[in-house]
Amino acid sequence: MKKRLIFVTLFVVLICNHGYADLLNLLKDNLNEPSSTKSSTSKIDLGLKEALKVGIKKTIKSLGKNNGYFANQNVKILLPEDIRKTETVLRDIGLGPKLDEFTLSMNRAAEKAAPLATDIFLTAITEISFDDAAKILKGGNTAATDYLKNKTYTKLFDLFQPAVRKAMNDYKVTKKFEAINDKVQSVPYVNKLPNIDMDKYVSSKALDGLFYMLGQEESNIRTNPKARVTDLLKEVFK
Repeated sequence: MKKRLIFVTLFVVLICNHGYADLLNLLKDNLNEPSSTKSSTSKIDLGLKEALKVGIKKTIKSLGKNNGYFANQNVKILLPEDIRKTETVLRDIGLGPKLDEFTLSMNRAAEKAAPLATDIFLTAITEISFDDAAKILKGGNTAATDYLKNKTYTKLFDLFQPAVRKAMNDYKVTKKFEAINDKVQSVPYVNKLPNIDMDKYVSSKALDGLFYMLGQEESNIRTNPKARVTDLLKEVFK
């Protein structure tokens, strides 16, 4: 009885001070606040993930075509560093054409494997939490890409490597490397080339290229209104 009397008294005071309509609005606002906050957070999450999806599709389309890697100096897969150290000597003994053919084959393998990364990336995006999405939105121009790389690189690499390995077999990348190495061993006074896990090397470089290009696409969406191709992107990144 005492609690009911206190409630009625407070109700009367509120009506006297604010009016009945104001009281209804006040209650309505308080009731809607959690829902509004949840809706806002949801849009941020969906908008961020949509930005990554758009970026991934453009990245895959750009890299997964002929010369997608090879003609792009930002992501072109070069000779392994240990080979580049002796590249001048190797070219001097006539291995220039074989080195060029080997370099091209690595990039062709990456170009062929790139489209197979689409589903892997899209699955990884779904694992980004609401809280992380809100933090990422306030981050730098490549915050989402950096987060995705830090959180999923190892997993993505393990899933992506078989696709690269298959493409490398199609382009005979490893055989080309072995042919170069056999030639080197037959030349006096030239050191044997180091053992290199070509599957791992090409896979890592191909994946690094994907993340680099994804970062560029994310940055474009954040800074260029014309790159926001959906209503949700326009609303979240305004």
